[in-house]
Amino acid sequence: MILRLAIGSLGARALTVAMTILAIALSVVLFLGVEKVRTGAKASFADTISGTDLIVGARSGSVQLLLYSVFRIGNPTNNVTWQSYQEIARQPQVDWIVPISLGDSHRQFRVMGTSLAFFDHYKYRQGRGLAFDEGVVMADLYDAVIGADVAATLRYEVGDPIVVAHGIASFTEHDDQPFRVSGVLEKTGTPVDRTVIVSMEAIEAIHVDWRNGAKTPGTTTPTEVIRQMDLTPKAVTAALVGVESPLQTFSLQRAINQYPNEALLAVLPGVALQELWGIVGVAETALLGVSAMVVVTALIGMMATIFSSLNERRREMAIFRAMGARPSIIVGLLVLEAALTAAAGAVLGLGLLYVGLIIAQPIVDGAFGLWLPIEVPSLREIWVIVGVVAAGAIVSLIPALRAYRLSVADGMMVRI
Repeated sequence: MILRLAIGSLGARALTVAMTILAIALSVVLFLGVEKVRTGAKASFADTISGTDLIVGARSGSVQLLLYSVFRIGNPTNNVTWQSYQEIARQPQVDWIVPISLGDSHRQFRVMGTSLAFFDHYKYRQGRGLAFDEGVVMADLYDAVIGADVAATLRYEVGDPIVVAHGIASFTEHDDQPFRVSGVLEKTGTPVDRTVIVSMEAIEAIHVDWRNGAKTPGTTTPTEVIRQMDLTPKAVTAALVGVESPLQTFSLQRAINQYPNEALLAVLPGVALQELWGIVGVAETALLGVSAMVVVTALIGMMATIFSSLNERRREMAIFRAMGARPSIIVGLLVLEAALTAAAGAVLGLGLLYVGLIIAQPIVDGAFGLWLPIEVPSLREIWVIVGVVAAGAIVSLIPALRAYRLSVADGMMVRI
């Protein structure tokens, strides 16, 4: 009976109720949307590198090593000598190892020297490998493979020339040894999209005439001569390592960290990612706090709407009282109306969220490489809906208590 009365009362005030439901729905969309983006960003962040057991570089900090080796942010404190790299590669626990050499750039995009093994062993998003949109891997000394963002921003195609600049923000270019685009990678949503990839030998080749970070004046070695030279790298910036067995990871990490000939650091990518996420977690918490305040604001707006309608419904409440309705019935009616309104808003918000995810998922993935999963509502989302309904019922108690205190005489009084 009281449910039918509540539904009928809400129907009589359809426009006001609809606006309240919409406000609650939008606040729920924002709150759950932020949660989806947060979890999606965290998962995409963690999936930037997958299948790599250790990252090795010069001794610094684990987060710093992760940032410059995987995310191409910042610079290393030192390099790892080629002899040390080879010594690590010969360790019995090592299944594969990929060198990385950083330091140069092309129009603000980082240039990375590596081996062909990078294309076989670099994995992202839970084991997905690199694929080519067009072209092939480097076959010549001066071939370069570019990421999807590099190709899209600079409008490069296979066969186009590339001139590498010395350093990150340098105006000195290696224009005497231009590269050629041999391939364009598919979009990955990782820093690979913003990277120009060349061979380790190519990095050595373009620095043949350079000493101590500067080009030797008046010296230009012909490319024909360079091709005949021994271009074995002298150092690497970092290395990605895969071990034979996961049980050997910690023993190899300890051996590298205690390497006697050079100050080296080996970190587990997952652990370093957790440390990095902990650093940016403050912004995550703040964003969730703002979203929660939006939900609270919508509920307070609903309470204000109930308060404003009390004056119009005084006679209705007085009639109920005069017909013998107990105060609990009046309170229950208003609380039930608020709970139904909040429930309708929460369910509508959840529906709008998933419609938005279906539309935005391919767009966001293509533009930012951020994968927003579309899954059955999680327990956390269900609890959010339950919490919104419960909060709606709670905030309605204040106007409900005020309503049942109104006397029958006051309710029947005609005010002029």
